[in-house]
Amino acid sequence: MTERAVSQVRPWWRQAAYGWAIVAGSVHALALSPFAAHIHPVAPALWQTCALVGLLLILSERVDSPVRACVAAWLYGTVWLIGATGWMYVSLHHFGGLPAWLAGLAVVMLCVALSLYLALLGYVWVRWRRSVWWRDAALFGGLWILAEMARALIFTGFPWGASGYGLIGVPLIKLAPWLGVYGLGGVWAMGVAACVLAYRQTGAVTTRWLVPSCLLAAVVVGAMLPITVFTQAHGRPLSVTLLQSNVPQEEKFVADHQVPMLIWHARQLLAAKGQLVIAPETAIPLLPSQLPVAYWDQIKAAFGPTSGRYALIGVPLGDFDVGYTNSVAGLSGDTAALPDGMYRYNKHHLVPFGEFIPQGFRWFVQLMNMPLGDFSRGPLVAPAFAVMDQRVAPNICYEDLYGEEIAARFKDAGRAPTILANVSNLAWFGEQVAIHQHLQIARMRSLEFQLPTLRATNTGATVVIDHQGRITDSLPPQTRGALQATVQGRSGVTPFAWWASRWGLLPLFLSALTLLFLGAGRYSLESTLRPLRKLGA
Repeated sequence: MTERAVSQVRPWWRQAAYGWAIVAGSVHALALSPFAAHIHPVAPALWQTCALVGLLLILSERVDSPVRACVAAWLYGTVWLIGATGWMYVSLHHFGGLPAWLAGLAVVMLCVALSLYLALLGYVWVRWRRSVWWRDAALFGGLWILAEMARALIFTGFPWGASGYGLIGVPLIKLAPWLGVYGLGGVWAMGVAACVLAYRQTGAVTTRWLVPSCLLAAVVVGAMLPITVFTQAHGRPLSVTLLQSNVPQEEKFVADHQVPMLIWHARQLLAAKGQLVIAPETAIPLLPSQLPVAYWDQIKAAFGPTSGRYALIGVPLGDFDVGYTNSVAGLSGDTAALPDGMYRYNKHHLVPFGEFIPQGFRWFVQLMNMPLGDFSRGPLVAPAFAVMDQRVAPNICYEDLYGEEIAARFKDAGRAPTILANVSNLAWFGEQVAIHQHLQIARMRSLEFQLPTLRATNTGATVVIDHQGRITDSLPPQTRGALQATVQGRSGVTPFAWWASRWGLLPLFLSALTLLFLGAGRYSLESTLRPLRKLGA
């Protein structure tokens, strides 16, 4: 029978599999939007789960080959990521000056490429599955972890929109300090797969309902159990002032608009009431040598040895000959003896195209009208900034997506951070979606490490997050102001911080491989790898 004849006899719901994959991917994207979170805290997890149920039904019942499963999963992932990261269009078109069609094409092509990991998941799962519900669920969970880790690690990584962030409002989030965001997403994916596959693949009525019922009961019991706390209060509470300058991105690097911006930040820094004041990423957008005479010296003097005050300020440091960094400068009486009289945190995880130009892509950067360049990279493990009896660990912008890199600072418990601090400028990306998603990311880091997080941003969200991921103080986005709050530092190391500080994501990788072996079995793995062995021989 010809391929055309086969397509004519295939039921309509099989022919529409690709369309359903697009619908399911769209629902997953909506789950990560502020719209879902505003409906109810549980809505993101519920919508995301419905989307994954749709994908599982498509892969298990509506495609008839690994290749078709690959295409369906690729479409699902592409739509999911376009919805989750479409805000990049704003920076490329509105601020970068790229034509609308080219900016849109760039976003789509990036999401198409990043969805290849999910496409591989679809192919391998359909090829290796054994039609035994628990095996297939384990296989799916292992592949899901590997797909999300691949997106987070390969080519510097871009894990924005990982599935674990959609679970903050449900009891499963209590696993965050144990497993981290990718382990959390893997447990969720495997649990959803177990429910769907046990119901669809098992003939016995008892088994069909037993597995979903047991998992639902586990969720209910988990909701009633208290979260395990691995950290404890450390030192005295700290009063903080977090600045939100709300400078339009089109004005930030324009000389005519910089003088009022510099004046506002200087006044706020000098008048801040908190023991620690934090200004956002590139709050001062010029190198110290480019600033007006005595401007930087006046700020440093305000936090001198007799002031009893502390400041963390986003500012580029260095020079054009030796190299420059996207940095946070720390000022206090204790930093007077340090080089340049200040503590210095240099951003480690740089943004491709924004802060460094990947090899072979300089032509693309030259098409954009942006103040971009090649920043130097800071160390992975940077010392914390000492503020009285607290150890404040800065990170810059999307560095807080990489919990495994932040975890590297926890290997020595005696020097581990007691407070996390993120400085960001999301004015590049519009007013809503990116701000909401970055706030969820910051909450996840607080949950993973059970530490408070301070966020000082240009346009939002400027907030204080406690060690259980709850927002305790905030400024409205898109406003100018200073947030006054009190934060209690905490000491201690969560299980995630302990194992990730020593081995990175290797334990999670090995766990995923174990799930693959349990799911696929030795025969399936060997039969797949046999052609590769013959090719090597």
